[in-house]
Amino acid sequence: MSRTQIGENIHMFKCPLCGTKMRMSGEQSIVCAKNHCFDLSRKGYVNLLLSPVKTEYNKDMLQSRNLIIKSGLYRPMTELLGQLILEHTPITADDGIKILDAGCGEGSHLAQIIDNINSRSNTQITGVGIDISKEGIQIASRDYPGITWCVADLTNIPFTDKRFNVVLNILSPSNYTEFTRLLTDDGILIKVVPGSNYLIELRKFFYGKTDKQEYSNDRVIEHFGDNFHITNTRQILYNMPVDQKNLEHLIRMTPLSWRAADERIQATLKTRLDSITVDLTVVLGKK
Repeated sequence: MSRTQIGENIHMFKCPLCGTKMRMSGEQSIVCAKNHCFDLSRKGYVNLLLSPVKTEYNKDMLQSRNLIIKSGLYRPMTELLGQLILEHTPITADDGIKILDAGCGEGSHLAQIIDNINSRSNTQITGVGIDISKEGIQIASRDYPGITWCVADLTNIPFTDKRFNVVLNILSPSNYTEFTRLLTDDGILIKVVPGSNYLIELRKFFYGKTDKQEYSNDRVIEHFGDNFHITNTRQILYNMPVDQKNLEHLIRMTPLSWRAADERIQATLKTRLDSITVDLTVVLGKK
């Protein structure tokens, strides 16, 4: 089914090497006008990175993130994003809404957002997710075959200009030059960034009274405003119960644990954590 999605949306692709449009070559590959060829994975995704990239987003971390997102930790966020997309996206009868999740990880956020939109509207949704992590895209194509998945770089996104009504950028780095190029003239960019209390319980456990315990998203939002016209800002703040069985996955899935001392992580695992704070800022902008 994922291969079928790529075939149906092949007109959206451009070659990451030369920029020309692409076409299917049999059922196993896509090829551009200059015969640069990229094979489709047996799992249904396509790898359009020009060279391998080492990343800390490894398979174990992404599997844990997959479990935590499926448990419902971010459900209020994905519901709000589905609502915002329907409220702020002009819908045409012919094309519906085309959504790109830039930095999609293992794909669960995009899948939940599309499910939410489908529960509210009969609008046709085309979903595309890209991430630099091959392991993340493998999980996405395994779990959500109705969406087009690509291993690709944010600095060289392999799609043609003005192709998407919505670009999502959820807890991920940004490339505003590429986002501007890819969005339709009336399209919207939705960026989700952590708030100062995001997973604050883990931050306190890991970093105590050091400067790493504090976080501000002011500079990130200011940078967004330097590149896009901000039309809407929402804060999402809630506490979610923590199942002790999922505590290890919660710790493993967040970059907060990357720089934490191992003894702090082990001590946290032995602590009873009843709930976790989710504090997110949603910023919506236009070109």
